[in-house]
Amino acid sequence: MQDIMGNMDIAFPNLGIYLQNVPKSFSVFGFSIAFYGVIIATGVLGGVLLAAHVAKLEKLDADVIWDFAIYAIIFSIIGARVYYVVFSWDRYKDDLLGVFNLRNGGLAIYGAVIAAFLTLWIYCRKKKQSFLQLADICVPGLVLGQVIGRWGNFTNREVFGEYTDSLLAMRLPVQMVRAGDISETIAAHMAEGTNYIQVHPTFLYESLWNLALLVLLLCYRKHKKFEGEQWLLYLGGYGLGRAWIEGIRTDTLFIPHTTIAVSQVLAVVLFAVALAADIFIRYRLGKNTTPTVKTE
Repeated sequence: MQDIMGNMDIAFPNLGIYLQNVPKSFSVFGFSIAFYGVIIATGVLGGVLLAAHVAKLEKLDADVIWDFAIYAIIFSIIGARVYYVVFSWDRYKDDLLGVFNLRNGGLAIYGAVIAAFLTLWIYCRKKKQSFLQLADICVPGLVLGQVIGRWGNFTNREVFGEYTDSLLAMRLPVQMVRAGDISETIAAHMAEGTNYIQVHPTFLYESLWNLALLVLLLCYRKHKKFEGEQWLLYLGGYGLGRAWIEGIRTDTLFIPHTTIAVSQVLAVVLFAVALAADIFIRYRLGKNTTPTVKTE
């Protein structure tokens, strides 16, 4: 691999992959369109289509999913941005207009998830639908959206981790990433005469983790023991993966005035709550099952 990378290049040296001129945007009729936005939109569409398909399998009118999706998309984007801005306020307190600029990323998935489920709860209250049933139907689509959407971070050269020389190590030209995302450890491993950093591709780790979670959700759908179990499986499964991935990211959002990663804490709490709730509900269901008595 070469020591000097092109500004738009991305490499995975231990896999022997060198990608030249990976663009961040493209132009249509003179308008610049960010790949980040296109990928996020693709993830959203794919997620809604999958949720609508699952709804049909569950004998529910798919129009309910499309109706809900209109509200979910709007409020999830707002929630994702609010979460990010609140926990990175120092970046925006002197540039309030920057709060509305999404072209360079700045959407926190946990903010989107919280907003989506809150919107779903309100929607179900208004439309007289079962929250737990719809949550179970929607989570596979949500996970698919995350699988696809994380690749927007790839084109944006963001959401990476500390230095590594592992199989999946990724190299990025230093001038193409935010200075604040380059930790002291990463900087210390920059070889003299090179212009790149070598890091964990945590966006890829999360995309692959979510892909495995999606397969699990789809395979387990017919075997769930109660309404809402798919939802709990998502909260716990994603939380488990996010907890360790967040631990190696360099763009972590912290609880104000601490060095505690807010998304890592939330991930651990959701994993613990989801696991405890699943065990408790299964226990109650088993306890309430009347055994069959054989008679001769």
